[in-house]
Amino acid sequence: MSKILILFFISVSLCFKVFDRVREDCPNFHEKIKPINAELTQPKLAISAEDEEELLTRVNIVFHCAATVRFDEPLKHALQLNAMGTQRLLELARQMQKLEAFIHISTAYANCVRKCIDEIIYPPPAEPKKLFDLVEWLDESIIQDITPKLLGDWPNTYTYTKALSEYLIQQEKGNLNIAIIRPSIVGASWHEPFPGWIDSFNGTSGIFVAAGKGILRTVIANNEAVADMIPVDVVINLTLAAGWYTAVHRPKNMLVYNCTTGGINPFFWGEMEQYVMSTFKRNPLEQAFRTPNAHLTSNYLINQYWITVSHKAPAILYDLYMRLTGRKPRMMKVINRLHKSMMLLQYFSTQSWDWSSDNMNMLMGQLNTEDRKLYNFDVRQLHWSEYIESYCLGAKKYLLNEDMSGIPAAKQHLRKLRNIRYAFNTTLLVIIWRIFIARSQMARNIWYFVVSLCYKFLSYFRASSTLRH
Repeated sequence: MSKILILFFISVSLCFKVFDRVREDCPNFHEKIKPINAELTQPKLAISAEDEEELLTRVNIVFHCAATVRFDEPLKHALQLNAMGTQRLLELARQMQKLEAFIHISTAYANCVRKCIDEIIYPPPAEPKKLFDLVEWLDESIIQDITPKLLGDWPNTYTYTKALSEYLIQQEKGNLNIAIIRPSIVGASWHEPFPGWIDSFNGTSGIFVAAGKGILRTVIANNEAVADMIPVDVVINLTLAAGWYTAVHRPKNMLVYNCTTGGINPFFWGEMEQYVMSTFKRNPLEQAFRTPNAHLTSNYLINQYWITVSHKAPAILYDLYMRLTGRKPRMMKVINRLHKSMMLLQYFSTQSWDWSSDNMNMLMGQLNTEDRKLYNFDVRQLHWSEYIESYCLGAKKYLLNEDMSGIPAAKQHLRKLRNIRYAFNTTLLVIIWRIFIARSQMARNIWYFVVSLCYKFLSYFRASSTLRH
């Protein structure tokens, strides 16, 4: 393996905490890595002649991970990066003299317009080359106007361009040994380099943090829909194993691996809500806006009500307070960004898909006992409650840089917020009483009737408890 030069088309920073263990085991590991300047949107990737010569004569395996993962990326830019960039990289790969495997990272949602998704390449949403020609000469504003029509049933430009990329690879792979990996919703690490590691607010990570901070109160989701989350280290392990299998066994047909959990170890959005809220109540985030109390609902009207009452109204009041104290208002901007993220996620949180995983299971069977442990992608062993707890704590430590020693102070802060809420509710009740109930005889009669019923119920309950003892 030390003789194989692996080309990762992905930018990394070697100072990240994720590399701490590697740095301890191999302090000079960075000397084995040679970064090369490239631009996916440019002809021949804009690689220098010297670098191109080295790539063509020394590369054994290509892991193609580069892509824009923004759901709302303008179509032209998404096409240039995800589809045209893949095409340009394939052109380069076909010239590599020692290339043994080309591994492309796609997404399990590339074919999300289907409910049952096999490990095969499906017909594309459009003819890629015709689409490339179209966007090359059309004005950006026109492309933006016709994007919804072009997307059709696809929910966003990310899944659309990934579907195009898969078809392009099938059509233009030539004699290359290629495999395609389709991860579902990529989450924090399960084991490697340590449980709960995450470095991005994308996807569910930002939602978790917003819920833990008490900013997020309501989410559109189907409690009974499968939340097909996959730990990032599972994706990496499967990718590496697929690289080995593709290079060594050279399958006759291009293999597609659905890297998902729903068909093997299903986990539901309703369960996620419980685990996330439970974790953040036991291990609160610092300087929370409110106590964590987010709920899922599949009812659009109920969601809009809670957005108005629990998101926008408090944000407006908080920003007013910030203005009055001479500070810059920011909460409404945070809420608007949060709502945008939730709208993009809604398509995936309200429905389920069935993915076959035969190739993933086959690959697992090809590994010996030692490799199966080292490159573990057996999600049957994944305990969701433990994983979500690690995920939330990882978001606290690695995204927000909060120390676990600050938990007692964070709990004290939550108690203060709770007392403020109780005081506010009591004050609001007194105001309602003074304005409405105290001025109406009928309202007072109803109020006394309700209080009387409550008193009788408590008296009955107390008497029953006394008799039992």
